Order: sequence, then C-alpha cells, then structure tokens
Amino acid sequence: MSDTAVLICGHGSRDGDAVGEFEAMTAKLRPRLAKHDFAAGYLEFARPTIREGLDRLAARGARRIFAVPAMLFAATHVKNDLPWEINSFRADNPEVEVQFGRDLAVDAKLLSAAADRIAAAAPEPRDDALLVVVGRGTNDPDANSNIAKLARMLWEGMGFGWAETAFSGVAHPRVDAALDRAARLGFRRIVVFPYFLFTGVLVKRIYAQTDAAAARFPDIEFVKATYLRDHPLVLDTFIERAAELADGGDRGGEPKMNCQFCKYRTQIIGYEGEAGAPQQGHHHHVRGIGTDADHHHHHDHPHDHHHHHDR
Repeated sequence: MSDTAVLICGHGSRDGDAVGEFEAMTAKLRPRLAKHDFAAGYLEFARPTIREGLDRLAARGARRIFAVPAMLFAATHVKNDLPWEINSFRADNPEVEVQFGRDLAVDAKLLSAAADRIAAAAPEPRDDALLVVVGRGTNDPDANSNIAKLARMLWEGMGFGWAETAFSGVAHPRVDAALDRAARLGFRRIVVFPYFLFTGVLVKRIYAQTDAAAARFPDIEFVKATYLRDHPLVLDTFIERAAELADGGDRGGEPKMNCQFCKYRTQIIGYEGEAGAPQQGHHHHVRGIGTDADHHHHHDHPHDHHHHHDR
C-alpha cells in the first residue's frame, strides 16, 4: 500500500439517503484512486468522522494525506471547520503530512453536469421558461455570490428566458419568496434546480416548496431538476482536485483558491469584524452522533453558521 492516501471530506447528514448517496459516490471514486489508500469522513452526524478517517489512514501507514473537501463552495466549512480538523490531527501526528485541497468551486465540469441535469428535466426550447437555481446559503457573501454567477451562466448558456437565484437558508431570497416572485414574471414554466451534491433534508424541502408553489399557481408548470449527485463530471472534478494536490506537492506548490473576497482575509462590507478570525471547528456536539435512522429524533444545533443545521 502506498504511503500516500486520499481522504474525501463530506459534510454528513442526519438524512440516511444523503449519507447513502455520498457513500455511493466515494465507492465510484475509490477504484480511480487505486494507487493511494482511500477513506472518507464526515464533519457531523455520520461516521467515520474526519478525525477518524485521518486516524485510520495514518494507522494503515499513510504519511502523506490529500484531504479533498466534498463541498461546492468555500464557506465556513472549507475555511474554518475542515482546517481545524486537519490542524488538530497534525498537531497530534507531526509525522504525517496533510495537504488540504480546494473546494469544487465554479468549475466548467460542474457547470456542464448542472446543464445535463437541467436539460434532462427541461428540454429545449427554453426561451419561454424561467430557471431558479437554489444554493445552500451561508453567512459568507463570497460563497453566496457563486450561485448568482452559476445561475447567470446557465441562463445564458442554456437559452432560458430568465433566471432567479434562491437559497435554502441564511441568505436571501429564500425558496418560497423566489418562487412567488418567479411566478409573477409571466413565464408559463419554471424549472427549479437545487445546486447541491446530494439529497438531504434541504433538497427534499426545496422539492416540497416547489410542489407547494405549483399548487398556488396551477396555471404554471413547475419542473424539478435533479441535483448533481454522482454525475460523471462530478467524479472527474474530485479526481482533478486530488491530482492538484499530488502535482502541487511534487512541485513544492499548492492548489490555489480564490481568496480575493474571502471575509476572513479581506474586510468585506458588512463583515469587517471577521477578517483574521481564527480557524476553529463548530461541530463538536454533532460529530459522529448518527443519522435520524439511528436516533429517531432531530438534532437541531443553531450557531453562528447555522446554514447546515437542517441537513
């Protein structure tokens, strides 16, 4: 076994379907990374945790670990929570090098995967249809702005008559408000696309909100597009992120993230006080506690980045 390993860092969910989809995706990644040891871990709810994944790889002989975040954008999880997990492990295991990859980001492959999902639900022509792209929503304006960019690129690239953005939580507009606004714009077909990797409480809620909007506006056709899931181009993007770490390490470099508008590095309007904030984890109380199938009750945990507490 190689002394180099890859850890796919998932968010985790109390929804068993979400965990199952993540595991199905990592099962497809494993043979494509066969020259390395391989593991996956979760920030919260599901097991193994990120720390358990790192510990297992180290126990099997890994001395260099590429940690690849299964996160679409660099918000609190990528900028704080995962670095805290990795730094805590490295402090206890100085003999093991851990290199942290970049988020999946606004990527040409993922844009094409999104277009495939949307096209399957809404074939051409689309000039009489409106596209609603729904993001998770965070308290990081840099991450939220990526949804607006993605929506614009899909709108123009796929020939929609209009596009709106919405968020499942924290940021505005929320899904209900965006769908009501979209319904007033005069289009007879509205296509709702959750820009999420996997299902979960939030995606299921978005689809339920779409059904409710269809009941409120019976003269409009509401179409639910599938989220990204394990689209082949999603898998390719993960492989590319791991390759960036391998190539960067061999050259003495590192993967480059866009930190131009990172609120932790730059004083962004409205978030000036967060520049230079320490990296620290926020998932101690839900790390590895299991899914709803394990506990039969919810574990809401509001805190300062509560965008994920309904996963």
